[in-house]
Amino acid sequence: MLSRHSFIFSRPLPYPQARSPKPTPQMLGRRIRRPRFVAKGGAIKVAHKNIQEEGRFLMDVFTTLVDMKWSHTLVIFTSAFLSSWLLFALFWWLLAFGHGDLEGRGRWGRRGGVGGPRVSSADEDMWPMPCVTGLHSFASAFLFSVEVQVTIGFGGRMLTEQCPAGLVVLVLQNICGLATSAVLLGCVFMKTAEGRRRAGTILFSRNATIAPRGDCLALSFRLGDLRRSLILSATLRLILLRSPEGSGSWEPQHLRVDHPPGGMGIFLVAPIVVVHIIGPDSPLFDLDPHNLLQHNVELVVLLEGVAESTGITTQARTSYLPEEILWGRRFVSLVTREDRRYAIDYYKFGHTVSVPTPRCSAREFSLARNLGHASPVCSRGFGAPMSEHVSTKMRRPQFGGYQVICEDDESEEEDDSEGDGGTSSVCDCR
Repeated sequence: MLSRHSFIFSRPLPYPQARSPKPTPQMLGRRIRRPRFVAKGGAIKVAHKNIQEEGRFLMDVFTTLVDMKWSHTLVIFTSAFLSSWLLFALFWWLLAFGHGDLEGRGRWGRRGGVGGPRVSSADEDMWPMPCVTGLHSFASAFLFSVEVQVTIGFGGRMLTEQCPAGLVVLVLQNICGLATSAVLLGCVFMKTAEGRRRAGTILFSRNATIAPRGDCLALSFRLGDLRRSLILSATLRLILLRSPEGSGSWEPQHLRVDHPPGGMGIFLVAPIVVVHIIGPDSPLFDLDPHNLLQHNVELVVLLEGVAESTGITTQARTSYLPEEILWGRRFVSLVTREDRRYAIDYYKFGHTVSVPTPRCSAREFSLARNLGHASPVCSRGFGAPMSEHVSTKMRRPQFGGYQVICEDDESEEEDDSEGDGGTSSVCDCR
């Protein structure tokens, strides 16, 4: 007995020139440059404008310095040290000027110590010992400031016990120098060891795929790590950012991770394929390939964990736009056995193969499977089994793919249709 619903498959026919609509970029398969929240490399592509309270960034100076670009950090790093050296050089010069060291003679036979003009030995004892020996100009004061802050001892200039104010300036400069070095060197260390550097060796496939998995359609993408050191306590999250038509707001929806189960405790010793079953609770349940391209959605993938070698928490990110989700594709295997060990071919990391996949939504596909249709549709480019019943209903061409027409079977017996509650169409993937 023939089933109540029959499926008609036909190869694509050219559009009649008189009635053909102008092909859209989605129909031609071209890549559309849409705005996205997360770039493929993980960078956040959001511009913040009209910020009224910019002073809040100064409340956390350390984080602000770490978040800056390297060029800005190096400029601030150099400017901070030069400013402190010049500031304390001015203090030393004023101290020497007030003590009269710039005009007097030191006990070493020169005015102001080393560098001054020679005087007779008879006049040496007429001048008191300076606060800083060898300081006779602002240039020498700057050199002494650098020597004090970075603890360089050249031996030509030194502080004496003649002025207590010099001791105060010496202590202040050492404290300020240590604080400046600690903050700036800490910022440089955090920028070189921050978690996103570890995320640079975590790979995501450029495209995601949708293909049958059991009795349902499944969304999948590949995830891998190039380093041998593992990501501990790795957790994976899928967030679908969806913008309702005509609104400027985005609604985040979390997708369930079915493989690995729950997205918890991922063991990335080898690349894995992450799978999300498109079930009734999935926001993708009612989307077919054509509707998916028309919706303004973005699938954001977040992988969080702790780097085994450094203990720093890291997060790797990427996203997939509708045109980056391949319908009817499946990832190829990467792992082979060579010389009593497993080998991974990363050249095939993003390679996919075509599989027979319906051009219907997951809801229609699940309904067709529940009604007993083993092969409800024919995937484009593959010769999937044809339906046993061929309908005489007029076939309408579809641009660039197969058409699938699901209709009621008029040859069905009445008692069977009544027992099923009447006839109903399974899917209409035109």
